Amino acid sequence: MAEKGTVLIGRKPAMSYVLAIITGMSSGDSKEITLKARGRAITTAVDVAEIVRNRFLKDLKISKISIGTEEIPPREGENRARMVSTMEITLSK
Repeated sequence: MAEKGTVLIGRKPAMSYVLAIITGMSSGDSKEITLKARGRAITTAVDVAEIVRNRFLKDLKISKISIGTEEIPPREGENRARMVSTMEITLSK
C-alpha cells in the first residue's frame, strides 16, 4: 500500500490485491480503500473490485470512480511523451 487506504494496482495477480483490500478493511481503522491503476492495470483494478465485492466483502460499495489521463515522459530512444489512462475506484463500507 502506498498511502493509508490506497492500493496501487500493478502487475501482480489480482488475488494479491484482493488480499491487501481484505486485510486493510478488516484492520478496522479505515472505512474506505482506493484502488489506483493506470494503463493496462485498469482491467486488473476492475476485476479486483468486483472479486472483493462479490466473493468476500458483500457489504462493500463502490462510492466513487474517477478516470483521467496522465502524460508520461518519453522513454530512452523515444522522442515524444505518451498519454496513459488512469482510474481510481473507491470502495467503502
